[in-house]
Amino acid sequence: MQFLSTLVWSLLGTFTATVGTETDIDCLKYIKASLEDPFGYLKSSWDFNNKTEGYICRFSKVDCWNNLENRVLNLRLSGLGLRGRFPLGIQNCTSLTGLDLSNNELQGSIPFNISIILPFITSLDLSSNNFSGEIPSNISNCSCLNFLKLDHNRLTGHIPEQIGWLTRLKVFSVSNNLLSGPVPRFQNVTISADSYANNVGLCGGPLERCRVRRPRKFDYSFNSGFAIGYVVFSVSVVTVYASYCVPWVKVGKRSKMITVAAMVMLMIRRSKHKKTEVDQLGSMSTMEFLLETQISRSEKYITRMNFRDLSKATENFSQQNIIGVGQMGTMYKATLPNGWSIAAKRLSNLIDLEEHFYLEEQFMSELKTLGKLRHENLLTLFGFCVESKERLLVYKYISNGNLFDWLHSTEDKKKILEWPLRVKIAVGLARGMAWLHHGNNFRVAHLNISSKCILLDQNFEPKLSNFGKAMLINPNEINSSSSFSIDIEFWEQCYLKEDVFYFGIVLLELITGKKATSLTNSDDGSLDKWISDFSSSFFCLYDAIDNPIIGQGHDGEIFEFLGVAYKCVQGLPEQRPSMLDVYKTVSIIGERYYLADNSEISEQTESI
Repeated sequence: MQFLSTLVWSLLGTFTATVGTETDIDCLKYIKASLEDPFGYLKSSWDFNNKTEGYICRFSKVDCWNNLENRVLNLRLSGLGLRGRFPLGIQNCTSLTGLDLSNNELQGSIPFNISIILPFITSLDLSSNNFSGEIPSNISNCSCLNFLKLDHNRLTGHIPEQIGWLTRLKVFSVSNNLLSGPVPRFQNVTISADSYANNVGLCGGPLERCRVRRPRKFDYSFNSGFAIGYVVFSVSVVTVYASYCVPWVKVGKRSKMITVAAMVMLMIRRSKHKKTEVDQLGSMSTMEFLLETQISRSEKYITRMNFRDLSKATENFSQQNIIGVGQMGTMYKATLPNGWSIAAKRLSNLIDLEEHFYLEEQFMSELKTLGKLRHENLLTLFGFCVESKERLLVYKYISNGNLFDWLHSTEDKKKILEWPLRVKIAVGLARGMAWLHHGNNFRVAHLNISSKCILLDQNFEPKLSNFGKAMLINPNEINSSSSFSIDIEFWEQCYLKEDVFYFGIVLLELITGKKATSLTNSDDGSLDKWISDFSSSFFCLYDAIDNPIIGQGHDGEIFEFLGVAYKCVQGLPEQRPSMLDVYKTVSIIGERYYLADNSEISEQTESI
């Protein structure tokens, strides 16, 4: 590993030596020009008229990799009274590893793409300035960081959880800011309470346990708002608990329980308050009310579209435009008047109350989750349509179909999926799922992972779709003292580890080329037993791996992936790794194919 690290830095030096000279000079020129220097420190010592070799290495506060080369290693600009904003031109110092801007009068926000500006930074000190805004989650992509000081500023919002993923970090301080919320959970270092001191509401870790406000006590009479809210809340509690966490409730009976719960609660409220405004709802069902509520929220983030326009775009939902048929409905390819290609999913129009209720639930789930989440490895939901009995979801069109068809339709298609492409798909899927579980403002469980819901764009970048069964929780509800709080261990074992299991199945499909249903010969359907049986014989393992990828020089990596899959499909949830751990493991292999994580594992999420 030491040799590899040395080799990488040597190569870095070789490639940047020629370009580093000019760009690093431009970097310092930009810093000098963009910052106010009231005491003249830079003006007096940074003289760009001197053209001798390595001359910028003799500038005050500048360290170079080699004094004979104009390649900047560290910038030590602390306590110079500098004013202005973060100097973006510093990205031209392409080999910079240390930056100290502390004890100045800099203001504005920390750049959202800080990891792109400072890709090799190991030490970053922005303390004792006037920086404001939120700490960018992108800073977690500065994987070499071991020293990060942001204290004594005016930073607001939450500390990104992803900072805890920086495995090399040894020093971290955000004291004396305006931060709130839970502190990150660091893996390899213990951060003291002093590093978080004097903020408006930090909690967790070495600080007090995070708590949330208890639900407000309703001190007013049973008016329509209370009655409806009570129904909505009761249905939600019954649905969440009974549908997913009661062992004796089978998945196939979830919709039935949802229907019964909703109807019972509505009848209770109406029977007790016939004279209240609840009766004025008339024939509006509980689900219709919930749908209208969700629609009003969703219109803030995605477009409500006209049924007539969508009908025209799909040529009146012509069979020739059908690109898929699923449990929720039929997917059509459509072209909007501006030339954009979209995919419109039209929900099945069912008469059966139970099935109708189930589809409405899935429709709302897609609006609530996918409508507000944006990530490179999630399918983009552009809009929706609700008119009369029509329900449509409108997505970005993904041209390459789904992973299931690529693996299981024809041998010609399967041959195209060479091992590097399969690695790319696995890494992208793991990245998206890790973001859902750990990287955004809410913890989202997909609960419907399969190769059929993994779409591939023209570059074979995976896009996770089908969020009809997805569930999410607010971090403020985790481990609170409220009687309605959610225990994080319960959530992980009941929901998140289910996603991990089905990721393992997809990984096995990528490795074996076999359908999930044919991966096991055991009576109990135990996939970990299936892997163990094959692992008992070296030759059996080779027989299990898909022919197009075996014996092509990637066998070692294939077996590494098989080991990851084995951990994911363990029978007991507590024995499975988290998706974050899975992502870290598979991304190491991805780096060998230059699959850089250029999609911030945490991208902006609207408040739900």
